[in-house]
Amino acid sequence: MIFRRNRFADTISRQLDLFAEDEAHGLLADVEEQKRLYDSAERDEAEEAYGDYSDAVDAVIDALAEMRDRFASTLDAPEEYERAFESAARSRWRWLDG
Repeated sequence: MIFRRNRFADTISRQLDLFAEDEAHGLLADVEEQKRLYDSAERDEAEEAYGDYSDAVDAVIDALAEMRDRFASTLDAPEEYERAFESAARSRWRWLDG
């Protein structure tokens, strides 16, 4: 079996590096803070804290999708790129899988 390296791997890696740098004190920091608050929430506050955490994760998902779609719109056949981007983002930030 021949394994072919994804032709978008370097581009996606750079895109995710830039996102991580740009959002280190923004969206990504908010996810970390909301997760910390959820993990330390009392039982009666846990549901609301989880909702806040989920909203923070959704904001990251939306921002990444916007980045992905913006670049994909420049390609003739964006499907391979989109799949590779989703896989790389989920590998980098495991909590994107929920």
